[in-house]
Amino acid sequence: MKKYTKWIALFSQTGQEIIDISEQIQRKPDLIISNNHPNNIQNILKGVEYKWLTTFGKDSKTLDILDEVVDDLEPTIITLNGWLRIVPPDKCSKYDIYNGHPGLITKYPELKGKDPQQRTWDDLHRYNKMGSVVHKVVEEVDAGGVETVSEVSTESILTLDDTYNALRKTSLKAWYSFLKERLYNTV
Repeated sequence: MKKYTKWIALFSQTGQEIIDISEQIQRKPDLIISNNHPNNIQNILKGVEYKWLTTFGKDSKTLDILDEVVDDLEPTIITLNGWLRIVPPDKCSKYDIYNGHPGLITKYPELKGKDPQQRTWDDLHRYNKMGSVVHKVVEEVDAGGVETVSEVSTESILTLDDTYNALRKTSLKAWYSFLKERLYNTV
């Protein structure tokens, strides 16, 4: 299994997943790239370098920033933690990029793509398990090799909020396991 010395995390939402992962594995990302600017992440993850992407059009090349910040001599892992954009094919093939997906696509491939939490809830009667995966990012959405799986029973799920909360917990558990195995300098 490949080990990495540098971690770059990307997010579009709140960044809370990065905060939670960092606290659990006792390791901060070396760089955070985002197209959102929530103030709380800067306060909690002091000392982490940030790159805020201010332009994001349909044909934007904003992930070209990876070419500037990834050093070929330093093994770098890139994680998508609530990144709401498609990664261009050239970046998928050039870098080691991993995504967390809140759908148990190893058992239910129909949960690939957008809004798996809602689709899980909508068809909860079909699923006796739900969970999250960490997978390699490839050109096709949610089609890369699954590296880590975390699942739970749907037995105690009574509401849509229960679904989101359970999938958030499985997502964090999958990330903890995945990153602890791959990052140097973790506890």
